[in-house]
Amino acid sequence: MTRKPWDLAFTAEPTEVAALRRIMRLHLCIWGLHELTDEAQLCVSELASNVITHVGPGTPATLAVSMNGVRLRIEVHDPDTRALPTLLDANVESEGGRGMALVDAVAARWGVQLRLDRKVTWCELVTGLTSPNGHVEGPGVRRAEALLELYSGVEPPLRPGPGRLGRAVAEDSVITVITDFLHWLRAHGCDVDEALDRAQTRYDADLERCGDGVSGTSTA
Repeated sequence: MTRKPWDLAFTAEPTEVAALRRIMRLHLCIWGLHELTDEAQLCVSELASNVITHVGPGTPATLAVSMNGVRLRIEVHDPDTRALPTLLDANVESEGGRGMALVDAVAARWGVQLRLDRKVTWCELVTGLTSPNGHVEGPGVRRAEALLELYSGVEPPLRPGPGRLGRAVAEDSVITVITDFLHWLRAHGCDVDEALDRAQTRYDADLERCGDGVSGTSTA
């Protein structure tokens, strides 16, 4: 899966923060990194709120998200090179600096880059990826990978055992397989609902073709 960097200009206002969180969640789902949603949304909230608090409401800013190797990198750009983020002990009474303490708690690392026309406050989250274009190795994904290999080389497929119990066990196994493949699709950035709709459409079409075939045999 290719995860292309993206950025979004926004105005540093409290109402914008919720929109940034939703957009972050959407992109993580597309990238197959939904497990990072809570941490990433927290970082986006705190970095954006830091601009509101220390630079000022209404400041033009930019959210930029990319992959740095196998880590998710989140940046917030703002035009003030003087107001630098600070990290305070979470137990102190002052509210200042607490946002960066939260970022520090969930991020693998964070920092600030000063450029001629802006400041970039960034953090990076561990993804669990084995390569920048790979996918997260969850248990369901690993089982689906193994089943894909099995299905590509096994003929005929396994059949249910005798009796109701055998059918019930087989049905439960098939449901587990379908669930694992849904995990696999999501891990690869696919739209699960769209995949289910396409599968249902294909299944219905196969049933219609089978029905036409039986009808033709009976009238011959």
